[in-house]
Amino acid sequence: MNRMDISSGRPWEIAFSYSRAVRSGSLFQTSLTSPSDENGKIVHLGSVYGQTQQCLTIIAKALEQASMQWSDVIATRVYMLNTPQWAEVAKAHAEIVQPCKPALSFIGVSNFFDPAILVEVEVTAWKETGG
Repeated sequence: MNRMDISSGRPWEIAFSYSRAVRSGSLFQTSLTSPSDENGKIVHLGSVYGQTQQCLTIIAKALEQASMQWSDVIATRVYMLNTPQWAEVAKAHAEIVQPCKPALSFIGVSNFFDPAILVEVEVTAWKETGG
């Protein structure tokens, strides 16, 4: 079984020795993904919709690096400070992943490592491998 560690180059991945995502055989799993730019700055301040789009854009790049796509995603988990804003998150999710329909969960949390973060996202994907 081949393992592929995928990096987005964000500073936390380097400092804390983790991967943005890992593909091992058919399985793909992201780390919890923050709405940051390439330098680690949190973007779309105050917008749960914009932050969700940013997280999913980062994840889309990791999927591509792993030779996967949204149709391979089987579950999306969204961690939110303010769960009553779920509709804005769901809208951003639908716009990016359609026509795919992975399982989707909204999980309320009390805080994130940066107070500017309103939402973080992780996905699990599965793609059959040859052999």
